[in-house]
Amino acid sequence: MTQAISDSPKALLEALGQIVGTQYVLSDPEETRVYECDALTLHKALPMAVVLPGSEQEIIEILALCRSCKVPIVPRGAGTGISGGVRPIEGGIVLVLTRMSRILDLDPDGPHAIVEPGVRNLAISEAALVHGLFYAPDPSSQIACTIGGNVSENAGGVHCLKYGLTLHNVLGIRGILVDGSVVELGGLGPDAPGLDLLPLVIGSEGTLLIVTRVTVRLLPRPEVARLAMASFDAVGTCADAVSAIIAKGIIPAGLEMMDRGAIEVVEDFVRCGYDLDAEAILLVESDGVELEVREEMARIEHILKDCGARSVRIAETEEERLKFWSGRKSAFPAAGRAAREYYCMDGTVPRRAMASLLSYIQELERAFSLRCINVFHAGDGNMHPLILFDGRQPGEADRAEAFGQKILLKCVELGGTVTGEHGVGIEKLDSLCVQFGDDERHVFHEFKAVFDPPRLLNPDKGIPSLHRCIEVGRQRNPDTRAQSLGLEHF
Repeated sequence: MTQAISDSPKALLEALGQIVGTQYVLSDPEETRVYECDALTLHKALPMAVVLPGSEQEIIEILALCRSCKVPIVPRGAGTGISGGVRPIEGGIVLVLTRMSRILDLDPDGPHAIVEPGVRNLAISEAALVHGLFYAPDPSSQIACTIGGNVSENAGGVHCLKYGLTLHNVLGIRGILVDGSVVELGGLGPDAPGLDLLPLVIGSEGTLLIVTRVTVRLLPRPEVARLAMASFDAVGTCADAVSAIIAKGIIPAGLEMMDRGAIEVVEDFVRCGYDLDAEAILLVESDGVELEVREEMARIEHILKDCGARSVRIAETEEERLKFWSGRKSAFPAAGRAAREYYCMDGTVPRRAMASLLSYIQELERAFSLRCINVFHAGDGNMHPLILFDGRQPGEADRAEAFGQKILLKCVELGGTVTGEHGVGIEKLDSLCVQFGDDERHVFHEFKAVFDPPRLLNPDKGIPSLHRCIEVGRQRNPDTRAQSLGLEHF
């Protein structure tokens, strides 16, 4: 029976339909095309089928079927990722977990919530609001992204400096291994027996197991929040202000920076009151109890002015605070409005190196003849350059990708990393060949082999193969791609 299914895609589709219902198995290209990529639209592929399970038992049965037929599986949430992590594998299936969208428990005394992977990030805070609680990680896509996807990518957000990434706000995970085994990692206790595998799974990009349940930490909503918007005449002085705030022992709830290009496209889009004459702006938020916030904001304002801010505006009302934040959170759609396409990068550098990276990006803009606007989580040096291009123009998509790879390599050179929160996916496999050596990559593959011996869960994502790294080495010595674009000196 298994052999018959393996030899017949139609038989496999029928078997999948018997598990989840035929209405939850999509195989027509017009239907599966919706799932051909995530928000990184440069890389696309059509799967054999898209399957939408509704329960753990259905997932276990799907895994058994795919394991027997050696069919690769790509787990997917809302598809808002930006590294190609859920791009389909040709001949494989995409396992979409959005039907599993129940909040199973919300304990205000814990305080915590237990949710299925298809629950939207924002929906957790909306459900917790009645208890005066919230879920801290707030990626820009929080209105749509799912908690399962957040776990896979270790998502952050504009308030990650104070409250941490997904890793710091998840207490436990329940998941299913490729062999059908159900595992539970972490828990509600302050410690769990055995090896702490929770940090290994968070950020593993669907390569180790299928997440079916997540226990998240809930926090009390701050009594008050105040936001300062500071304008600067130079990117360097703005970056220096970030370091000065942290050096004074202040950990703001949010610390976000935008350059002139980002300011212009955002202001044109949402009219949030940004200073169009500034070379850079800094958004600094303090939250907590009223007295604490008032004192901290006074200190922050003093530091900003000492660092050369041309103006500092404190949001007078909650409506104005949200208006200022709306600009930063609308940066990606604003970029999409300003250009036919954009390529969003994600690299991290030490705070002291932010100005150097931005200067390098300006050089690359001239070299590649492409515009790049910059928004980033300045508090932890997580940069998000947005390279604007038009894929209809010959060579522009290739130049945009080459531009982005140069940025990532510069991040490594400056002492940073090739990703801060978007993950590796397929986008950064070549960059990882540069950042990590053979021994480190060997350890990555050994972990993969423990969890997924047949290599069916999101294969060829997140971890570069030895063959790929050899090819990258050949291309970089000399850099043949740069030569073909006339950019050998970069």
